[in-house]
Amino acid sequence: MTEPLTSENTASAAGLDIRSLPKVSLHDHLDGGLRPATIIELAAAVGHDLPSTDPVALGQWFRDSADSGSLVRYLETFDHTIAVMQTRDGLIRVAREFVEDLAEDGVVYGEVRWAPEQHLRGGLSLDEAVEAVQEGLEQGVEAAEQQGRLIQVGQLITAMRHADRAMEIAELAVRHRDRGVVGFDIAGAEDGFPPSRFKDAFTYLAEQQFPATVHAGEAAGVESIVDALVHGRALRLGHGVRIAEDIEVDFEDEELTAQEQNADVGMVTLGRVAAWVRDRGIALEICPSSNLQTGAVSGFGESIYEHPIDLLFQTGFQVTVNTDNRLMSGVSLTDEFELLVETFDYDLDDILELTMNAVNAAFLPLEEREVLAAYITEGFTAARG
Repeated sequence: MTEPLTSENTASAAGLDIRSLPKVSLHDHLDGGLRPATIIELAAAVGHDLPSTDPVALGQWFRDSADSGSLVRYLETFDHTIAVMQTRDGLIRVAREFVEDLAEDGVVYGEVRWAPEQHLRGGLSLDEAVEAVQEGLEQGVEAAEQQGRLIQVGQLITAMRHADRAMEIAELAVRHRDRGVVGFDIAGAEDGFPPSRFKDAFTYLAEQQFPATVHAGEAAGVESIVDALVHGRALRLGHGVRIAEDIEVDFEDEELTAQEQNADVGMVTLGRVAAWVRDRGIALEICPSSNLQTGAVSGFGESIYEHPIDLLFQTGFQVTVNTDNRLMSGVSLTDEFELLVETFDYDLDDILELTMNAVNAAFLPLEEREVLAAYITEGFTAARG
């Protein structure tokens, strides 16, 4: 399948107050969004040693450690955040502040993913951990409302790929489906731990009509995405950015820089897997800054100009914009949109389309997605003045 590609926009969104726009967050890890000051306080309470007890210095340590180009090194930073999330009170506080921070950033719907199996060292059961996080999320929603900010949140229960507890965690997620849990995910070391290892769990979820997103196309390539679609029954792809490896772009001038190619016209040919993902509207949960940090897009280049998100967006993939881990990447959802505006000259219509992609991919009933879409449209209309 071959078609022209161009990235010319008629009007940039530069100068727009993106933080005030209503936004949707689909890929944001609970243990990757803690406030540095909270980590310090909770660590002192449980006797956990940190690299620094100064909030500014600790925040910088997380960003520096994550900005290594290695997914393995990136994941090591979670040793400290998970260590302080082993008690009911700790989980409640982290979840509450997580929602407050999202609301302050203009997020009106967020899905919070986390792995309960990693939070049992303090004696909590899986169900108690889920209940604690739900209590914190509800407190955060209430606190946001008291400040005049509306936000809705849901839990994405995650199973760790290396732990082989996927069926147990899938059953946990389904048990709490009417008490705040909206979907299932698998995360952790992608390469070597394909969804096919957990196909029984994904079959169970399908039998329960319970939605799943799967981390795929980040640390591994197109075959990982195929496995997520076939064995994981994935409705969305966590990151999924390496689907671009199944796309060919030919420019007349091969000497153009990545930045120059953004303003040029090329011919795009989609491979069979890429065409399947695009044509069926399987959402990509892309996290631009995180992808650069972990090396997920190193095959395309080292700068944001070479990130394939614009290629995917222009060729009709259901691209959504996300933060992944706000602490490690040192970003907010507003920051990610501002980065795309600056790099690819996106306009307000582009931001709205990306946001609506996320609305359509949200693990919500159709009626609730329609209400959310109307609310967001109203917010963007107001921003146009």
